[in-house]
Amino acid sequence: MWWIYALLSALFAAFTAILAKVGIKGINSDLATAIRTVFILLIAWGIVLARKETYGINLLSKNNWLFLGLSGIATGLSWIFYFKALQLGKVSQVAPVDKMSVAIAIILSSLLLHEVITLKILIGTILIIAGSIVIIL
Repeated sequence: MWWIYALLSALFAAFTAILAKVGIKGINSDLATAIRTVFILLIAWGIVLARKETYGINLLSKNNWLFLGLSGIATGLSWIFYFKALQLGKVSQVAPVDKMSVAIAIILSSLLLHEVITLKILIGTILIIAGSIVIIL
């Protein structure tokens, strides 16, 4: 079942690039990121409130807050740089290079989380990196 959500994530990420490219035309990319973030905030909290899933918030540990906060900071920085790249480049170049984050996440998951990288995952990672290099050059 996880792969269905992953494919939906990929689909919406693709639409994100196209819609963002059109949306940032003629405005500052940081402002565009801030506006986008408001919509994301409203949707995320709307889902949590509609499903009545706030019950665990008082159980969050300092570690939960710390790492979710750091993840939020990383996400924000990623979006800021992504929108700037979209403003300056073509979606057909920016989006694939941005997806090199997949390869970086695989490498980091091995180094930091001690996840096992199989031969199949290693080959896929190398292909993602190679593809990004081809697009950059």
